[in-house]
Formats: sequence, structure tokens, C-alpha cells
Amino acid sequence: MYANILLSTDGSDVAGKGVKHGFALAKALNAKVTFITVTEPLPVGSGHGGWIPSQEVFDGFDAACKERAGKALDEARAMAEQIGISAELLHVPNAHPATAIIETAKSRGCDLIVMASHGRRGLRKLWLGSQTSEVLVDGSVPVLVVH
Repeated sequence: MYANILLSTDGSDVAGKGVKHGFALAKALNAKVTFITVTEPLPVGSGHGGWIPSQEVFDGFDAACKERAGKALDEARAMAEQIGISAELLHVPNAHPATAIIETAKSRGCDLIVMASHGRRGLRKLWLGSQTSEVLVDGSVPVLVVH
């Protein structure tokens, strides 16, 4: 049915539910897994009154993103090894998550995307919207949403 499943996470507990479900589905279907975590760029302002961070701030932000992505990839690697499947692990830095997920699914030939209902909470979810909703609306690959 599905031969190449894309699993995505932002490292949150909510997203972890989608990852666990996706790995179990991949195991049951004997499917290939492509695992992705995306880190967004540092939000900066422009023009009069905009915030322009120092190089030190940029470097610190990038280091924190790499560390967070590394943790997510290490957890995915451990889960895959535990259930006995191989997974391609990707970190896409400085990108909009929904866009990177959709583009990765296309470029890697994934025929299903598995993701949690949302990874953000509170006001951030209201302001930025759900990445899952964007993937559902803008993507061309079937999406399995895990609550």
C-alpha cells in the first residue's frame, strides 16, 4: 500500500505521537522511512525599528537549532533500530516546516506523510497556524494525521 513514508517532528511530545505511529505503520507495511525535522530561521525585522541581531545571536540560534534537531534525529534513529527498520534521517535548517515537508516528500518519492495534529501550542499556534494544516492544504501526497 505505502512503500515510502515520511515522518516529521518538531521534537514536541505531541509530534512524538505521530512519529511512534508512523514507525509502527512502516514496520507493519515493511515500508521505507524518511524522517525529517525542520528548524525555522531566526525571525528578524527590517526597516525602521526592526530588530537586527548580532552575529553572536545568529550563531547561538543556529547552534540551538542544530542541537534540537540532533536530539530529534537521535531519538528517531533509536526508535527505528528498536523496531528493526532503517530510516533516512534529515535535518532541514532555516526553512518553513510545511514547505520543507512537502518538498521533501516529493523529492524523496514518499507516498504518505505521517504527522501529529500539531506541534505548537497556545498563542503561537493561533499566530502561526498548524504546520499539519498547511501540509494538508498545500501538499499532493496523502497525509495521515495522528491525534
